Amino acid sequence: MLKGKTAVVSGGSRGIGEAIVYKMASLGANVAVIYAGNASAAEHVCEQCRQQYGVEAKAYQCDVADFSAVKDTVARIKADFGTAQILVNNAGITRDGLLARMREEDFDAVLDTNLKGAFNMTRHMAGLFIRGREGCIINITSVAGMMGNAGQCNYSASKAGLIGLTKSVAKELAPRGIRCNAVAPGFIATDMTGDQADNPLLSMIPLGKMGETEDVADAVAYLATAKYVTGDVLRVDGGIAM
Repeated sequence: MLKGKTAVVSGGSRGIGEAIVYKMASLGANVAVIYAGNASAAEHVCEQCRQQYGVEAKAYQCDVADFSAVKDTVARIKADFGTAQILVNNAGITRDGLLARMREEDFDAVLDTNLKGAFNMTRHMAGLFIRGREGCIINITSVAGMMGNAGQCNYSASKAGLIGLTKSVAKELAPRGIRCNAVAPGFIATDMTGDQADNPLLSMIPLGKMGETEDVADAVAYLATAKYVTGDVLRVDGGIAM
């Protein structure tokens, strides 16, 4: 379904990003895996893609919050793969805390990675998409950006901003044949969420359980192939944000 295409996935060495990388590879796409610090984990993901799916896969260390570093990384991806057709902005961090006690650096760090990082990647990948007159951008936002969440004003703000970015980019690049959508996960079982068995918010999920990383990856795969969908936000949340 995606054979011959290249997908760039930020935050692709673990959790939701890892599942997305495997999904893209299973559909035949070559993958560029961007990671922040864990080189061994990123290389393991690439090796699994090569062995299990027979695609090209390469890892790139990059702080997506760094505009210049992203520019250099995209240049390396172009040199290695020729071009790319899919970008998944998944890289994200949390620095939770109550507003009255939140440190400025914790607010800035989350906005820089989650929101500015997506801008940086989109900004530098856009040239490849425009030249090829083909591109699909998928931003991983969160239901926290739609509902808010106490103790996460920085995270919720970054994810709400990502929704605005998604819609603006979709309108701007649609005439060039480039689509931009977002996936908004709810409570997904990853190492970032940790043990949530006693979290009272679980009772608010109509489907009554946390989601799996593969659920988000399936939504990304749909948007990667849905040629007449742009500017949309697809919730993968068990119904919590209805």
